[in-house]
Amino acid sequence: MSKYNPKRRRSLRGTKAYNNKTFLNSTEGRSIRIQCELEEPAVRLKRLGIDHLITVFGSARTAEEDRWYKDAYMLSYKLGEWCKNHSNVAISSGGGPGIMEAVNRGAFDSGAKSVGMGISLPFEQFNNDYLTSDLDFEFHYFFTRKYHCVYLAKAFVAMPGGVGTMDELFEVLTLIQTQKLKLNVPIVLYGKEFWNSVVNFEKLVEFGTISPEDLNLFKVCDSVDEAYEYITKNIELEYK
Repeated sequence: MSKYNPKRRRSLRGTKAYNNKTFLNSTEGRSIRIQCELEEPAVRLKRLGIDHLITVFGSARTAEEDRWYKDAYMLSYKLGEWCKNHSNVAISSGGGPGIMEAVNRGAFDSGAKSVGMGISLPFEQFNNDYLTSDLDFEFHYFFTRKYHCVYLAKAFVAMPGGVGTMDELFEVLTLIQTQKLKLNVPIVLYGKEFWNSVVNFEKLVEFGTISPEDLNLFKVCDSVDEAYEYITKNIELEYK
């Protein structure tokens, strides 16, 4: 990011600060860009009547023929059908390919509002084709993207994924563990074989790094119906 040098372009004379793209894209303009990524998506979501999200995390590398892709699609489709009776709730993913695409595809096919919280990356990430018009977001900063993935969410699903999925899951668990999120938000870890192999939560208890009660912060599910029932029975939409 370049430093802003007002002497570099004399043609800027008479340009209003909020129209000065040279400044807005400079290092010094970063705090303004961050503020825009915090405020504009919130305004857009509110304008479109979205008060709550069901947020699903998952790998960008999962192919269509994979079981996890198919299950993510079906779970999102069923939750999308449920959302028809809760018009201020939308299904949200990271907006990219793989499981994220499956999530948005299921929501889109069900007729629910399908949100994509995309991120600009040099590889792997691109927003998929199953996002509701005006709900196709692309963020520059990971932390502003995370903020919007979490702030309105009243339920979370972590499908099998890599470093990004782990990062998002453990950040949500930390916020709840530390009571920064005080609602009883249902969290589903989908895929027993995956989660029981990749993360040994019981060992964290054994080593004393988490409390036994922390295991109650989430539920490991292995079927679409089980995950759907857990989410819809435990989601608390009356709280903003």
